[in-house]
Amino acid sequence: MNDQNLQFPHRRFDPLRGRWVLVSPHRTQRPWQGEVSRTDTKPPVHYDPECYLCPGNLRAGGQHNPQYTGVFAFVNDYAALLPDSPGWATESGHGLLRAESERGVCRVLCFHPDHSLTLAGMEVADIVRVVEAWTAEFTELGARPEIRHVQIFENRGAMMGASNPHPHGQIWATEHIPDEPLTELASQRAYTRQHDSCLLCDTLKIELEQRQRIVCENQEFVVLVPFWAVWPFETLLLSRAHLGSMDAFGPAQQHGLADILKQLTMRYDRLFATSFPYTMGFHQRPTDGEPHPEWHFHGHFYPPLLRSATVRKFMVGFEMLGMPQRDITPETAAERLRAAGG
Repeated sequence: MNDQNLQFPHRRFDPLRGRWVLVSPHRTQRPWQGEVSRTDTKPPVHYDPECYLCPGNLRAGGQHNPQYTGVFAFVNDYAALLPDSPGWATESGHGLLRAESERGVCRVLCFHPDHSLTLAGMEVADIVRVVEAWTAEFTELGARPEIRHVQIFENRGAMMGASNPHPHGQIWATEHIPDEPLTELASQRAYTRQHDSCLLCDTLKIELEQRQRIVCENQEFVVLVPFWAVWPFETLLLSRAHLGSMDAFGPAQQHGLADILKQLTMRYDRLFATSFPYTMGFHQRPTDGEPHPEWHFHGHFYPPLLRSATVRKFMVGFEMLGMPQRDITPETAAERLRAAGG
């Protein structure tokens, strides 16, 4: 591949989703007169009496949290899914108007009792306990006969719609496999059938050979800016071993995941000297009773910041009507995140 060509407008193929991404490196020089967001300058508060996630406080649903000292999980007081929804389906207009019921469970997982912390500020040992809790939630919810997918995710920061700054994430378990992982499932399955190998194993092998887009790594996991990244500082977290889900992890993988999460989130925070906003989530094998040998455990980080702590990327115009587009190349983004490691 000619690196000189990559400095001109071009498009890159995303094999996980089967789509193209437009890359326009020359646009980084354009002047910015758009929205400039405000940064949070409030001093850290270790306990907030008004926070509905802090230990001992009253939640929005009317229940009191226990005086928890580690992780704490509970059913979302305003869940988007309900486990006892009645089953139904309707179709009309030659199949153009279709709807059906969707059962599920939505849970909240508080990472730490300290209101001021983020994953970047937590000790690795504390993050290991979060990983253990994620594993327990995935195993328990995935074992339910009506659940076919368990989505673990975190929205970090007000810019990403987080309604509470307390360190926490969510777990949504759904009756059907949602569109994003369903697309990835089809892509991984097709690649395995065609090449008799794993799409993400082969991707990782290439990336470790080229080392242009690697951000950080340890013995169990690698974080890279994918060749086809859409968001400016998007990253892909990959297990070195071909494992389908957290319930296949041993102690080494659990500690390795905790360590790599801290490495990455610290780099994000150092990049623009701010508590970096992002949406993060893990894509794991479906829990539909099938073995899914094609599936490779991975995590996605989608941070919105573009130029600074106050200027973000907007997905509008051509991105909504045509195809995703980015300005800085994935190679440049990876280089900047590597340099933010200290």
